This record gives sequence, C-alpha cells and structure tokens, in this order.
Amino acid sequence: MIAMHRFALLMTTAAMLSACGETAKLPFQAGVGAQPQLPEPNSTLIPTVKVSKAVGWKGAETPKAAEGFKVSALAEDLDHPRWLYSLPNGDILVAESNKPPKPEGAKDGGPGFMAWIKRTATGIVMSRVGAEAESANRISILRDADGDGRAEMKKVFISGLTSPFGMVLVGNELFIANADAVVKVPYNDGQTESTAKPVKVTDLPAGINHHWTKNIIANREGTKLYVTVGSNSNVAENGLEAEEGRAAVWEVDVKTGQKRLFASGLRNPNGLAWKPGSNELWTVVNERDEIGSDLVPDYLTSVKDGAFYGWPWSYYGNHVDSRLQPPRPDMVAKAIAPDYALGTHVAPLGLTWSDPRGMPAKFADGVFVGEHGSWNRNPQSGYKVVFVGFQDGRPTGLPVDVLTGFLNADGDAQGRPVGVILDKQGALLVADDVGNKVWRVSQAK
Repeated sequence: MIAMHRFALLMTTAAMLSACGETAKLPFQAGVGAQPQLPEPNSTLIPTVKVSKAVGWKGAETPKAAEGFKVSALAEDLDHPRWLYSLPNGDILVAESNKPPKPEGAKDGGPGFMAWIKRTATGIVMSRVGAEAESANRISILRDADGDGRAEMKKVFISGLTSPFGMVLVGNELFIANADAVVKVPYNDGQTESTAKPVKVTDLPAGINHHWTKNIIANREGTKLYVTVGSNSNVAENGLEAEEGRAAVWEVDVKTGQKRLFASGLRNPNGLAWKPGSNELWTVVNERDEIGSDLVPDYLTSVKDGAFYGWPWSYYGNHVDSRLQPPRPDMVAKAIAPDYALGTHVAPLGLTWSDPRGMPAKFADGVFVGEHGSWNRNPQSGYKVVFVGFQDGRPTGLPVDVLTGFLNADGDAQGRPVGVILDKQGALLVADDVGNKVWRVSQAK
C-alpha cells in the first residue's frame, strides 16, 4: 500500500512539474551577446520543467548541417558518448560515460518536502532524457584509416574507469579526468588498447556530484593541466561545505600532481580551449536554474588566473541571487562578468576553436559550442551546435547554427550534442549521447 501511494505521488509530481512553471517573456536573442538583458528573477514554487523524451535516430536519419556543410556518422552504436579527443595520428578517443552513483544516504537539494519533490522530479526528468543509464566507464578508440569520414575501427581502448570525461595527451602519457580523480596511463603513437592500471595524479571533489563531468586540458608547454569541476548544487542548497573546491577550474602540476585553484565562481564549466596563438584559456559555463526562463544566460568566457565569477552569490557580475543567505556583498563585489552570453539554459558543454584549413571563411575565426539543451526553459533552447565568431580577439555577433534537427517534429530528442572537436582534416566531430553516435560535419564539395 505504501509503495502504491509513493508511486501515485511520484506520478502526481511528474504531472505537476510538466504542467507548471512560467514562460519566457523576452525573445531568446535578448539573452545573447556581450550585453545580455537580465530581467528581474521569476521564481516559482514548482520550477519550470520542459524536457524532450529521448528516442534516438531511426534508420538513416541525421541532424541537419548548415548550408555549405554535410553531415555523416563517423561512428555508431556507442554507449552514451560524451567527450572526444583527437590523438596526433588522427585516431579519436571517445569517453562513453554517465554519472556515477551517489554515495549511500546522499541527498541532493537539501532537506524538506520541496527538496524531495525536486529530487524526485529530477530523477524523472533525467530518466526521460536518457541520463539515468548505467555508465559504461570506458574510453573507445575510432580510426578512419582511409579518410572517407567513417571509422573502420571501433574498439575499447580502456575500461574500468569512474565516469571518465576529459582526456589529454602530454608526451607519452594520457591523462583522464574521472569523476573523482585525474589518472594517467602510458600511450604510444598508434596504440589501440591500454592494459595498464591507471595511476592517480590527484583527487578531485566528488561526493553527491550534482555536476559530475570533469574536463581537462594541458598548456602548450605540457607542464600544467587545467581541470573543470562543476558545483554540487544549483545555488548551494546542499550547504557551502559541499562546494569546497567546486564551481572552479584547477591548475595541476603534471609531474607532481600538486594543484591550486586557478579560477572560481563558475557554476558548471565544461569545455576548455586555448585561444590560438595565445595563453588565453576559454570555457563555457552552465549557469543557475529556477529563477525563470529568461534567467540566467549560460556563457562563454575567458578564464583569468585568480578571478571569481560570482557563483553562488551573484550572476553575470554583481547581480545578486537573493536565495543565498546570509548575503555576501564582499563576494559580489569581487565577481567579474563573463565575456559572452550564449542564451538562457542552452546547457553548453562542448567547446573547440575553429581552424581555417577545414572551414570556409565565415567559420574560420571563432568557436564551436555543443549545446546539450534546456530543461528549465519554456520554450526550450539549445539542442544544437553553434558557431560564435570572433573579431579583434573577442566574441561578436549572434551565434550561427551549425548542426540542428536534434529535436523531431514531436519535440522528442533524437540526439543531444555534447563534446565537439576538429579532426585531422579540419572537419567538426560531435559526440551525441542520446543518438549514441559521433557525427562528422565537413564542407560540402
């Protein structure tokens, strides 16, 4: 009887969340660019929930590439592919991964009935979008030996990892960002399998892992690693103690594993990229939820050493989030605004710089961003790959759609883009964790 009542409550909760919430009042473009509009917060008792059921692709269906491009599947039948890395010989590593299990007794969202409802709703939402499956915990390797845009070889490179995400090769060592630590294994050019036991380089904040994805990149000298760690909550509702070392980018010494906080106040940074010809590190960040469909824009920004970007006390510089009590005007005063708003709730994850050798002039200078797609906005946003052009070293104009069509006519998700990289020929590769494919976007000849 208790189980039946609990099931009924779950179903009622799901129905409430699907039906309740508010709607965007501003056009989507209002939350885009260097000076986005930031209206007053619009909190509701029941958060806005609008999600798409994950259905995958049927037959020969593909996303739609922008004019002048074509799209094909480099690889199919993967298991929740999230992140990509191109090795020097052109082989592609694919992290097949999903969130790790929470520690026993851990409760995301804080105490109380409303927190329980939100946790219940989150579980329903994540299941609907295909994010509740068990993690494959492996990295596979793809090889397109004949250069026809389709991998003839697909095999497991290494398994037994802990929700792996970011990867980077430094010399003959492959560094992997697991959900709880940076580890490394030896790598030789052309190698297709690793049987080595991963060696821990440094621990990373774990626990509840509200945001579990950890990305990693190396500096040009190969002496430092930069690792992203997302927050353990939306706005510190699990307590500030649970946020120790989180919502940040860490700098890790390659040889010793010693680390220091490089930048903080970044709620959920993921993609990392060096601006070509410089030491400027850039990232894309998922901002906070539950204060309206028009807030807060997710963003693209340079990451400055020692900078604080506001989370959880403020957003977009000094815009105070009153949900944080007691207030911290000292922290708000320190917060710097990001460089460029990508739009509200688009969930940017992938980030890679363009390269003129594989792209037409319109796409030669700028970044590609994989937008995983919203759950807290009505109408929905994201679910596509966009290009943000740069001029005089800064992002400018509106994002240009590069790969769309991930939502079908019924609003179901055939795919969701995550990691983006360029392959050895300069074509754009996109990891699709719902479609279980890696897409290749190249110039149409």
